[in-house]
Amino acid sequence: MVEGGLEVSIAVFASGSGSNFEVLVEKSREQAWPQEIALLVCDKPGAGVLERAERLGVPAYVFAPAQYPDKAAYEQDVLQLLRKYDVEWIVLAGYMRLIGPTLLEQYPWRILNIHPSLLPAFQGKDAIQRALEYGVRWTGVTVHFVDEGMDTGPIIEQKPVLVEPGDTLESLQKKVHFVEHHMYPAVIRKLLTGQLIPPRDR
Repeated sequence: MVEGGLEVSIAVFASGSGSNFEVLVEKSREQAWPQEIALLVCDKPGAGVLERAERLGVPAYVFAPAQYPDKAAYEQDVLQLLRKYDVEWIVLAGYMRLIGPTLLEQYPWRILNIHPSLLPAFQGKDAIQRALEYGVRWTGVTVHFVDEGMDTGPIIEQKPVLVEPGDTLESLQKKVHFVEHHMYPAVIRKLLTGQLIPPRDR
């Protein structure tokens, strides 16, 4: 994506194994997105996503929050890195930390998250397990803009996933992840190519 004639880039934030991160990188290359995934930001030393980043040739940076006096100091260091890479979009992919004011103020309508439920149902952690335990007939996947709350930002797109009588946590996770891996790259590509317009730009 080009804004004001300047090339900008994407940063992916992740905390875990990184399956969504890997899919995003692969899709961005296969589909020749108008801007690249320039780096990975991780808050968990030793997380599996770091191995994926190395294999895919994406620069990875680890920031350990425990080493900072507060969230603002942590995010200020992250922000300096994002500026170095001319990052315009932040994409959360299993990033298990609330985004604070330091980043929210610098990236209004430019931080995306994917959540494994039909929000506002099952916000927060363990959404797939909680949906299964609750006995819902349908769960799903939501892509949304990030605000200061826990999975409370404006919804961009949702897709349902059927919970069948014989589903286990493992089988339901596979179905949800299948939808995530197709849906998230598609939504991001629409934003980058102007098929979806963030509220800030309308």
